[in-house]
Amino acid sequence: MRTGLYVDGSWREPAVPSDPIPVVDPATLEVVGSVADAGIADVDAAIDAAERAQQPWADLPPRARSEVLRRAWELMTAEADELARLIVRENGKALRDARSEVTYAAEFFRWFAEEAVRVPGDMRRSPNGQNWIMVTEEPVGVALLVTPWNYPAAMATRKIAPALAAGCTAVLKPAAETPLTALALVDLLERAGLPRGVLNVVCTRRSGPLVHHALHDPRVRALSFTGSTEVGRVLLAAAADNVVRTSMELGGNAPFVVLEDADLDDAVEGLMVAKLRNGGSACTAANRVYVADPIADDFVSAVSARMADVRIGNGLDEEVELGPLVNAATRDKVAGLVEEAVAAGASVTAGGDDGGLPGYHYRATVLADVKPDAAILRTEVFGPVAPLVRFSSVEEAVALANDSEHGLIAYLYTRDLDRGLSVSRRLRAGMVGLNRGVVSDPAAPFGGVKQSGIGREGASEGIREFLDTKYTAIPYR
Repeated sequence: MRTGLYVDGSWREPAVPSDPIPVVDPATLEVVGSVADAGIADVDAAIDAAERAQQPWADLPPRARSEVLRRAWELMTAEADELARLIVRENGKALRDARSEVTYAAEFFRWFAEEAVRVPGDMRRSPNGQNWIMVTEEPVGVALLVTPWNYPAAMATRKIAPALAAGCTAVLKPAAETPLTALALVDLLERAGLPRGVLNVVCTRRSGPLVHHALHDPRVRALSFTGSTEVGRVLLAAAADNVVRTSMELGGNAPFVVLEDADLDDAVEGLMVAKLRNGGSACTAANRVYVADPIADDFVSAVSARMADVRIGNGLDEEVELGPLVNAATRDKVAGLVEEAVAAGASVTAGGDDGGLPGYHYRATVLADVKPDAAILRTEVFGPVAPLVRFSSVEEAVALANDSEHGLIAYLYTRDLDRGLSVSRRLRAGMVGLNRGVVSDPAAPFGGVKQSGIGREGASEGIREFLDTKYTAIPYR
């Protein structure tokens, strides 16, 4: 596959020669490819191309933009298995998770193909009768899209699709750990008929300086970023200099609350999905598990049995349920958090080691008897570890769940729908999974509150992040 920079509709090498970025398979530690490493001049060239393409792309009829996205969905669907295997090779996740990601990612192309032709606008007469008020939504302009390694396909399409549907052009900077999937998506969009310059992709091992440089180019009018809260704060400060429009999906620290009247089997299965989907490397992953005292022992026993049976290994193996983490730093962080929790009094009831496998593996792990103030509950684990905390009342559970700077998603299990809705309203999160371990859907507004983000992705709200409202006064006749 092509592994150069994609600028102005062509594949090229960096303006200043540099060593390529190696891409390592986390399961085998083999180098599976390498991609071109962009510099400042390459970012400038990408912005140049996006600026030249901006007006012609915006001037196209919405249906024309829609058809490009629709064809991209068709191609991605037809090539889903090949893309899934590519994701496994560079990311490490289990093949079944990769296939699920590709299906989810492709759906953003189809969803925003439909949204492209439904951008709202209206005409109204002014109250004094002197003019018409015409309200239109117009593309913001060149958008900078910065994506993480954990969902290399879905995080890219969730930004590319609404930006292009709105009539914006874009520069995409994928994570250095997983750039191959992003480049495969570009090839796919090119075959779908995307005009040159509309989407440009630059991979780099120097993300901070290059993104900072791009945000200070006055032609860049929007930033869409998915990543940690720490990096998000830095980018917000940089975006402020030129008052760049920002939308951000930042860190999560999702509580998983099991009330005493919950269906125990459903709650266990829900946690298995909410915790182990994508190997726990998801901002939506259940990070803090709060279980009511009367059912805590049974819950710990059931979850521990299920976690102990999870098969780990190379994600390309069809039987594997849990692949490796993306790199050594991530694996070591997870292992360190478990060791720290155990030293503070928690007990390991399942997992707790690498299983003796090569690569960056860590077994599905349960920590029981975790203290409510434990450090692991303050950290986004980003791995397959479930720390369990007991609570004695709903009020205590809500207080514990809300005791975080993050507010992306919360999970709640109860048999009582009225009670569930009442507690859901009290949870400070942008999304709530009520008796569900998965909430992601291209048709739903994805995003958080507090320090988990700004704006929403997906749904009709997603395209608005790339649109400016314009009012035109027209003489009344």
